[in-house]
Amino acid sequence: MQGLSFPKNRVKNEVMSHPPPFRIGLGYDIHVLALGRPCILGGVMIPSEVGPDGHSDADVLLHALADAIFGAAGLRDIGHYFPNTDPNLKGIDSKIIVRKAIEEVKERGWQIGNVDIVLIGERPKIMLQVDEIKKSVANLLKISPAEVGLKATTNEGMDSLGQGKAIAVQAICLLYRA
Repeated sequence: MQGLSFPKNRVKNEVMSHPPPFRIGLGYDIHVLALGRPCILGGVMIPSEVGPDGHSDADVLLHALADAIFGAAGLRDIGHYFPNTDPNLKGIDSKIIVRKAIEEVKERGWQIGNVDIVLIGERPKIMLQVDEIKKSVANLLKISPAEVGLKATTNEGMDSLGQGKAIAVQAICLLYRA
C-alpha cells in the first residue's frame, strides 16, 4: 500500500508501554421471550404480555451493556462474574451486574465516556419508554442521558427475533483514562 508506513520494530505479542487513552467494548445478549414474565429493559419495567426469560431478572439490555463495559477493559464476560449455574444468583437484579462492571473498570483507572445500545426484536415496542430507559441507564452509569444512545429495530420477520420469540441487544461502550 503506497503512502502508508508501518513501524518495523514491533514484536509479535509485544505489550504496549503506552496504551491508548481510551478503549471500546462491544456487548451482545439474547433472551427468549416468555408469556407472563416481567419485561425489564435498562432497569425499566416495560408494559408487555411477554418478557425476557433467564436466570437473573433477564434484563437483556443491561446484560449486553455489562459485557460491553467488561470487554472495553479487556475483562471476562458476565458469565465469569455471575454464572447462571449459581443458585444464589437466581433472579438477581441486573443493575448489580452493571455496578460490578463499573467497579472493575474504575479499579483499573477507566471511566465510562458514552454508550450506544441497539435493541433488536419485534416486541415489546419501547418508543414510549426510550427517554425513561436512557435516564435509567445514565443514572446507573453516572453519565448524562446525552451520553446514552438507544435505538430499537426489528429483524424484518426473520428468525426468532423477527417472529417475536426472542429479544436481543447490542451495546458498545467507550472508556477513557480517569
